[in-house]
Amino acid sequence: MPQLPPVDVFDYIVFGATGDLTMRKLLPALYYRFRDGQIPDQSRIIGTARSPLSRADYQGRAEKALTEFVKPADLADGTVRRFLDLVHYVSLNGAEPDSTWPALKTLLAESPEDRIRVYYLATAPGLYGQICENLSTQGLVTAQSRVVLEKPIGTDLESADTINDGVGRHFPENHIFRIDHYLGKETVQNLIALRFANPVFERLWSSDAIDYVQITAAETVGVEGRGPYYDKSGALRDMIQNHLLQVLCLVAMDPPGSLEADSLRNEKLKVLRALRPISPDDVAAFTVRGQYARGRAAGGHTLPSYLEDLGEDATSDTETYVAIRAEVHSWRWGKVPFYLRSGKRLAEKCSEIVIQFKAAPWSIFPGTPRANRLLIRIQPDEGVTLSVSTKDPTPTDSLTLRQADINIAFEKAFGTRYPDAYERLLLDVVRGDPILFIRRDEVEAAWRWIDPILRGWAEDKAPLYTYPAGSWGPEAARALLARDGHVWHEDMA
Repeated sequence: MPQLPPVDVFDYIVFGATGDLTMRKLLPALYYRFRDGQIPDQSRIIGTARSPLSRADYQGRAEKALTEFVKPADLADGTVRRFLDLVHYVSLNGAEPDSTWPALKTLLAESPEDRIRVYYLATAPGLYGQICENLSTQGLVTAQSRVVLEKPIGTDLESADTINDGVGRHFPENHIFRIDHYLGKETVQNLIALRFANPVFERLWSSDAIDYVQITAAETVGVEGRGPYYDKSGALRDMIQNHLLQVLCLVAMDPPGSLEADSLRNEKLKVLRALRPISPDDVAAFTVRGQYARGRAAGGHTLPSYLEDLGEDATSDTETYVAIRAEVHSWRWGKVPFYLRSGKRLAEKCSEIVIQFKAAPWSIFPGTPRANRLLIRIQPDEGVTLSVSTKDPTPTDSLTLRQADINIAFEKAFGTRYPDAYERLLLDVVRGDPILFIRRDEVEAAWRWIDPILRGWAEDKAPLYTYPAGSWGPEAARALLARDGHVWHEDMA
């Protein structure tokens, strides 16, 4: 593996340092970057949370997290020890201007003021503005300070504006990094290379050749321990508004003038603004929402319903499944439908993009050759598959066709570990590179499109279907495509 260039020395201050995100994703990602030589030994990772822990206590929790979430083969005792030497902890309620702030101020004062500081807010989004105000009041926002905001940025446009206004009073826009880990996934980034470095695809990348597009993010798990959060969010806010709309932008955008961050983000913004509005009165025609009921896993054991996962006597109309028929009204896309879907307790864990090309208008071959299809696998088994028609080698009296796949499995093809999305994103903040982060106007445009759907659902203008856990979702989602003569990828023959 080629040696990766190290970043500048930094202090990474994580608010919400005892939470699941920090333990499951942030610390392992930083460990991998440290192991691969990108993080200098003089850097510091400073966890803050309300729990009254000593530095040794927190280092113990960090070590346990590495043991649990890093592959055993990637853990070397000496490297782990050196990494833990970077880890510090301060007991602090970031949302309160109380007497615990001096401990963090003292710790940060040990570093030169021109050192890069990254404040990562892995807390409830409603606390972002207050934390930033306290950082400013305490004199901890320097010229080299950046702040990372975890999604969701609000629950609607109004709350998103409140959060962005609160943070923006203390950090300039170019120092605010709104993170969407989907953009850090190598396969999502590879969309840019696949399209714009391969003229064979880009010249076909429009309504002239493409029949429809599917973007899927499917999970086999239920809400697990996230029930209280998820019940206030639902699949539309949790997955569609950020992750899947960002993927749609990369699929649908026009070529940017360069790989400069704002050039790329300007093109994504055009896509969001070109989305055909779905009014509250249209939600029944263009959206499907569902909630998983009891079902069976592939192994045959019973899976509980969403209400059972929430707890005894729970009631809820929160959706755990969403399918949407979207259109991008532009010259490139005409009336090509983009089908977005995401759900929990589905039959398979996968995130993928399907580009379905149009069939030939006439064929010289017996029967009807299948149209070409490009499958981009975001996770798991990252790669690209192009379905093509070839001559059937079986002896026959005529030239008949057989479907075959041209398959590229990235990890196998390149012989390297595919890093977790956070590994790239965390150090991009240190570099000050915003290309894979979301600009404020993108957040606003996404919410403007999502808000009317939420209003329509709140007014019960579309039914809440149930679907068996372990299935592919409500039958109504199949009907959504069937009206156009299309089927979901798993139903393709």
